[in-house]
Amino acid sequence: MADVATWIELGGAAAGAGGLGYAKHRAPRVYWSAVGLPVTWGRFTWTYASTMDVCGLTVQPSGFRAFMTRNVARREVRPVPPRVRRVRPTSTGLRVTLRLPAGLEPADIAASAERLRHAFGVHSVSVMETKPGYVELRMTGYDVLSRVKMPRKAIPRDLIVPVALREDGTVFERDYRKIPHALTLGANQSGKSMYQRNLIKGLAKLPVGLVGIDCKRGVEQSRYAPRLSALATDRYSAGQLIDALVTEMEDRFDLLALYGVSDLWELPEELRPVPLVVLIDEVAELFLVMSKKDEPARDHTVMQLVRLGQMARAVGIHLEACGQRFGSDLGKGATALRAQLTGRVVHRVNDKQTAEMGLGDIAPDAVVSVTGIRADRPGVAVAGDASGYWSRIRTPEITPDQAAAVCREFAHLTPELPFLIPFRPTARAVPKLAASLTAP
Repeated sequence: MADVATWIELGGAAAGAGGLGYAKHRAPRVYWSAVGLPVTWGRFTWTYASTMDVCGLTVQPSGFRAFMTRNVARREVRPVPPRVRRVRPTSTGLRVTLRLPAGLEPADIAASAERLRHAFGVHSVSVMETKPGYVELRMTGYDVLSRVKMPRKAIPRDLIVPVALREDGTVFERDYRKIPHALTLGANQSGKSMYQRNLIKGLAKLPVGLVGIDCKRGVEQSRYAPRLSALATDRYSAGQLIDALVTEMEDRFDLLALYGVSDLWELPEELRPVPLVVLIDEVAELFLVMSKKDEPARDHTVMQLVRLGQMARAVGIHLEACGQRFGSDLGKGATALRAQLTGRVVHRVNDKQTAEMGLGDIAPDAVVSVTGIRADRPGVAVAGDASGYWSRIRTPEITPDQAAAVCREFAHLTPELPFLIPFRPTARAVPKLAASLTAP
C-alpha cells in the first residue's frame, strides 16, 4: 500500500511539473501569475539593495541621515539606493516606483536597465519617468511579443486606435489628437501591411472619413472600399484627390475664422466637420516619375502634401504615410514632408540608412534596435515620436479578409462628403479564376 501511495505522489509531482512546463510555453500569463511573479518579487525584495550597489545606483546619504545613522543607530554610513515607493504586480510583469535621491537622474537608471534585467531574472526592464524625482521600472516576466494578444479593454475611442502591444506589456495607441501625422517604414514581409490593417480595422469603427491613396492600382486598399470615402489608385488621380483635400482644408480654415476659433474641436458639435484620415500606401510612388514632363505635376502634388502636413492638423485632416524607404533621395519636398510626420513606426528594413531616415532625427539610439529586428518575427517594429521616447512594439496578426469584414460591418459610418464624390470607390466584381489544366 505504501508503494502505491509513493507512486501516486511521484505521478502527481511529475504531472504538476509537466503542467508548469506546458503553461510556461503555451500559457505564459498563467505561468507568470502562478510561479514567475512570486519568485521575481521575492528575488527583487531580497537583492534590491545589493543589486543597486553593484550597479552603481547608490549615492551618499544626506548630512542629517548620515548623522542619525552614525550617532543614533550606531551603524556605519553607507551609500543609499533609490527608495522603493510602490510595487505593483501585473499580468505580464512587475511595476516598481522609485524615488530618486539627490545625485541620480532617470538616465542613470535607464543606462543600467540591461544589468537590472539579468540581476532580477526578468525578460526586459524599461524605465519611465512618471514625475520629477520618480521613475517606474517596468519589468516584463516573459516575451509578450512572441504571441501578441491585445487586452479586451483596448478598443478604439475618440480618435485613439490601439494597434499594437509594447514590449513592456502596455498597449501602443495611435492618438491622432496628440500625433496628427505619422510615417510607417518597413521592407517587404516586415509587417508594414499588417500594421496598416490593424489601423484601418480600428479607424473603421470610429466616426471618421477614410481617404485611401494606393498607386499600386488599389491592390491593397480596394478591399476596404465600403468604408472609404475616397480612393485614388494611380498618380494622376492621387494628385487630383490631394488638391481636393487642400481645397477642403482652406474651406475649413474659413469656417474656423468665421467662428473665431483656432481648432476644429472648438467648434460646436453640430457645425464640426468630420475628421479625415488620409492613408497613403507606398508614398514613394508619388515622388517617382518616368520622364521630365511629369516632374511639374509631381512637384505640385508633393508641395500640396507638405501643405497638408503643415496646416491640416487644426482642421482635422491627418496623414498616415507608409513606404519601404523615404528620404531626400526621393526628390524635392521629401525631407520637408518627413519633418511634418511626427509619429514614426519603423519595421525591419534592408539597410541602416532607412532606419536613420525614420528614427535618426527623433530618437538616434533607437536605430540600433531597428537593425536588430529578426526576419522571422514579422510585425515587430520600433515606434517613436518627437519627444525622443521610443519602444519596441508588435501588431497582432490579422488577415485582409478580417479587416475587410470590419469595413463592411461599419460601412454605415462612412460620411457622405460632396467634395469626395468624384473619388468615391465602387464595388468591383471579382472575376473567377479558370481552373488550371496542369498539376501544381
